[in-house]
Amino acid sequence: MRNLIRVLLLLNLGAASRNGLRPRPELWAFTGPWDPRSFASLRANAARLDVAVTGWIALDSSSAKPILPPLHPDTTRLPTSVRRMAIVTSWHGDRSHPTSVRSLAGDDARLAQAAGAIAAHAAEQRYGGLVLDFESLERGDLAALLRVIKAIADSARAHDVKSISVAIPAADTAAYPAQPIVAVADFVMPMLYDQHWSTSDAGAISEPDWVRSMLAMRIAEVGASKIVAALPTYGYRWTAKGETPAQSLSFAEAQQAAKQAGVSLARDSRTQTLRAVKAGEWEIWITDAELLATLARQATDAGVRRVALWRIGQEDPASWRALRR
Repeated sequence: MRNLIRVLLLLNLGAASRNGLRPRPELWAFTGPWDPRSFASLRANAARLDVAVTGWIALDSSSAKPILPPLHPDTTRLPTSVRRMAIVTSWHGDRSHPTSVRSLAGDDARLAQAAGAIAAHAAEQRYGGLVLDFESLERGDLAALLRVIKAIADSARAHDVKSISVAIPAADTAAYPAQPIVAVADFVMPMLYDQHWSTSDAGAISEPDWVRSMLAMRIAEVGASKIVAALPTYGYRWTAKGETPAQSLSFAEAQQAAKQAGVSLARDSRTQTLRAVKAGEWEIWITDAELLATLARQATDAGVRRVALWRIGQEDPASWRALRR
């Protein structure tokens, strides 16, 4: 019977491919455990997800040790169909600390202790996987990065935490080359956002042409099956005075700001991104459901089977329906 089901599934997939249809990608979502909006969105939309990243394990910026118990306890309860994961991050305080990764890589005992503690906590929480987020590293840090990834991955798998993904900047192939990373992890997760960021000039967060180019570059490195395409749900408000950093906004906050200013959120034809300007004061660029669906479709058209949202609680509510079309 199992063989018959497998054959029928393959036949259905083949028919879908011949008809120009693709299987629906897995939908992953990150929560911000400090943000009640994230968990409100998770409660409302959990059944639409395949993976929810609900745990937050930060590396202490001084000692590089994982902060356990976590700063934000994970008490999430989800349907059994949704796999729970945790993020392990060098973000602590208000920024990423690359020195944490360098410190761990340079001390065998400290690295083994940290990896073991992370894995034991993940097993205790019954996480199905980890997403490693070690940003702001440089080209010369690659050996250290790979050493830390491998130690955590090996320890996690020994504790039956099987899926290891590594978040990587979309464009930085020097410090974050995908091929050596997937040699020690299961997936790379290009962060296909912050094309314009909080300290840059104002502009689109994830212009479709830019996303297509970044994704193609990463697929050329390792193939679409090794990619989790991370997409944004948020936007920024830049001030006309050039004050930095720009303010990160949810879709609802962008709507409210535009309404209070008496201006409209209108789609920029070149970038397909919603934009609003209060002359002489600020400029907003924000992701909405239509743009998010376009970006997800680009990923699936390129053969990617996993799409992640950073992060829920900020999204245009219509995104959930748009992503299921």
